[in-house]
Amino acid sequence: MRRRTGLALAGRLLAATAVLVAGVLAGTARAQPPVWIVKGDHATMILFGSLHVLPRGLDWMPPVLSNALATSDEVWFELPMDAATQARIGALARERGLFKSGETLFGALDPAQRDRLTRDAAKVGVEPRALQTLRPWLADVVLSLALDGKSGADGADGVEARIEALAPLAARRRAFETPEQQIALLADASTAEQVAGLESTFDDIERKDSVYRRLLTAWMTGDVARLKHEVLDPLRRKTPDLYARLIADRNRRWVAAIDDRLAQGGTVVVVVGLGHLIGPDGVPARLRAQGVRVEGP
Repeated sequence: MRRRTGLALAGRLLAATAVLVAGVLAGTARAQPPVWIVKGDHATMILFGSLHVLPRGLDWMPPVLSNALATSDEVWFELPMDAATQARIGALARERGLFKSGETLFGALDPAQRDRLTRDAAKVGVEPRALQTLRPWLADVVLSLALDGKSGADGADGVEARIEALAPLAARRRAFETPEQQIALLADASTAEQVAGLESTFDDIERKDSVYRRLLTAWMTGDVARLKHEVLDPLRRKTPDLYARLIADRNRRWVAAIDDRLAQGGTVVVVVGLGHLIGPDGVPARLRAQGVRVEGP
């Protein structure tokens, strides 16, 4: 999972940029996002790392994923893919992401951070005053997705939505977590951790090159080393406690659930944020360390 994609929020997006990004990526012959194939005694599991928002119309589906999906018995997501889950996330964001009793976002920041918030929010088309009632973690999500939108990401088009639409109706849908668990991962972080994450997003906004475009290109070309550099390394370096909670600890729990499922039969497709599948703490690395056969990068 990318740090910035804990909620399904979307900003105003630039269609022209999306077309540009898609056109550039169309020139990468036979390039495709990475896929891992896990072999159990009775089950085959396809692991696919998602970017939760994508440029509209991008042709990203690897054949091995589409083939497995067509005959899948189960499809696993981080969260249930239904309207009730989306409504619950919105309610939890309001409940746990808004200041109460007269507190404001500016009050959680020092003068230099306030200046950056004012300047960088304007750069991505967000009115700074609209953020004042948001706790730092939720302001971070809003700014991150607005930044991705300016680079071509479209909140209406993403991996999970496409997979859900293509999966056979008879395939059982399962989820690793609940909305309450995912929101708590962000909302329970200390104020210092939340502000550190917000400052990391300020850094991204102030860069001359687009972090999202670099990430998207690495994903589309299956460049796992670059994905680790872009997705995991900054989070682990700047906020190690948050990295442990958002990535390492969750991967450990998910591997236990995957182990249980591999003991059963059938074909299973697992779609989670790409940050969970790469690096030494990634699900494939943990499965391999346990002696499970995993094909892929």
